[in-house]
Amino acid sequence: MNEQALVSKVWNYAHVLRDDGVSYGDYLGQISFLLFLKMDRERTDLLGEPSALPADANWDTLAGKSGETLERAYRTILETLSKRTDIVGTLFLKAENKIGDPAKLQRLVTLIGAETWMGLNVDVKGTIYEGLLERNAGEVKSGAGQYFTPRPLIEIITRLVDPEPNQTVHDPAVGTGGFLLAAYEHMKRKPAAQDKGVAKALRETMLSGSDIVAEVVRLCAMNLYLHGIGGAISPVMQKDALLDRGDRAYDVILTNPPFGKRQSFRIVRDDGGIDSERQDYVRDDFTVTTGNKQLNFLQHIMSILKVGGTAAVVMPDNVLFEGGAGETLRRRLLTEFDFHTLLRLPTGIFYSQGVKANVLFFDRAPPGSGVATKELWVYDLRTNQRFTLRERPLKPADLADFATCFGGKYQRGARTETERFHRFCYDDLARRDKLNLDLFWLKAASATDPDSLPPPAEIAAEIVDSLELALEKFRLVAAKLAGAGAG
Repeated sequence: MNEQALVSKVWNYAHVLRDDGVSYGDYLGQISFLLFLKMDRERTDLLGEPSALPADANWDTLAGKSGETLERAYRTILETLSKRTDIVGTLFLKAENKIGDPAKLQRLVTLIGAETWMGLNVDVKGTIYEGLLERNAGEVKSGAGQYFTPRPLIEIITRLVDPEPNQTVHDPAVGTGGFLLAAYEHMKRKPAAQDKGVAKALRETMLSGSDIVAEVVRLCAMNLYLHGIGGAISPVMQKDALLDRGDRAYDVILTNPPFGKRQSFRIVRDDGGIDSERQDYVRDDFTVTTGNKQLNFLQHIMSILKVGGTAAVVMPDNVLFEGGAGETLRRRLLTEFDFHTLLRLPTGIFYSQGVKANVLFFDRAPPGSGVATKELWVYDLRTNQRFTLRERPLKPADLADFATCFGGKYQRGARTETERFHRFCYDDLARRDKLNLDLFWLKAASATDPDSLPPPAEIAAEIVDSLELALEKFRLVAAKLAGAGAG
């Protein structure tokens, strides 16, 4: 069975479970648990390696069971393994059974058990799991898609940053691990990575990441595991990266932090009323104290990047023009870092509709070296460009001209301006009101120009996507109301 057929076979069962209130994300989590249990058994049977799991919490514990007996055994396995402190504990982080119908659980066990997963090479297993992750992001636009960065964008960012096998690569908002996987694939092809010691360190210690959501960390850990990345301890962990700097600095930061509103939380007063308070992160290494999530991530990245290190960060437009804390951070970014390239991304490439985002490329300069940014090069891939998730998705070819203009990391002095690629010197930037870096120069086509309108099929597809998103949200509300009524 080929990769896509196997993805479809395993994924199609998600639609059956959705009618029972099992979300696509929960379904993918259950697949991860059972997949690891099955592969652990195959590793022993086919490769003669000792099991990583205790005798009362492995695949054999499920064999031959059905009904409530199977459900109890599965629940016990998840509870046992979730308490471990090694990579297994990360793969089963806060694990619990989300499939209430034992018959459907047995069907899923049968689906996973019917395949010999260790008979697939590492790349194939990884590709299959990536396919499941992408299906999940596509089905649940209101949730899973928020951490799913378009793969062509990840690939081009990684190639242009060009990390070396002896460099540490970190993603503080790791999601499902797209940037770490791309970095690994890029680094392992380098001549230096052909050395066994370097290759082992690359797999086990050079890549790291964190995410605040336990379910996402589990998905990421499994994704990396199936690609052969990780040692005894998982390279990713659950934590709020913004709480503290940690004890490490990194050579390369590749990340797409979550977009959203200012961080806040609700407090129930003694009289039963609810107050909403802004969550600010107060850190000695932060330049400003703010509730803006994106600005806090930018500060965090600036703090954990080594001198001489490189970062490529996806950030929304407000980071480029917001006053107050935003202006202060932009001034620091231009002064202490060589902010050499800005890629203005088109709309329509993220699962969250209407997002206007950019990629910021910058290097950390040595202290006391004066204004580090001599010139900022901006590539406009947004003006008069149109993309959608289904009808016209972003493809590698769409980024080819940007890659050519960007050049190699040691060839910035040879850059030349083009229609979409412009140079702005520091003096000109410093004179802009509030140091506004929302830079554009191309004339947008008129909305009334027939040539600028998308084809009718694309308009129809966008309407369908919007309706599906609304229906998905209504289903979630209906499921919650049904659960509340049952209680």
